[in-house]
Amino acid sequence: MTKLLEWLLCASVVGIAWAQVTFDLLGLQLPAVYKEVAWPMPVYLLVVFGCYSLATVGYRVATFNDCEEASRELQTQIQEAKADLKKKGLKM
Repeated sequence: MTKLLEWLLCASVVGIAWAQVTFDLLGLQLPAVYKEVAWPMPVYLLVVFGCYSLATVGYRVATFNDCEEASRELQTQIQEAKADLKKKGLKM
């Protein structure tokens, strides 16, 4: 199962549970307190997802590795390309 399908399955289960509690689709006659708590739940989940996303991006940026060897290799390739273009008559 792909990650997309996993996320869609989880979102579907949560959405169905939310709709059941909010709109009482099966006629379970849940207390009104459950409906009051469940009604704004999508907004809370959206805020939690945003916080998680920001934390993940921040962590990945903070732990980003420098690739010194790759940087030197790229600089060497740039110098070789410049020399090759200069040899072919391109003025820079």
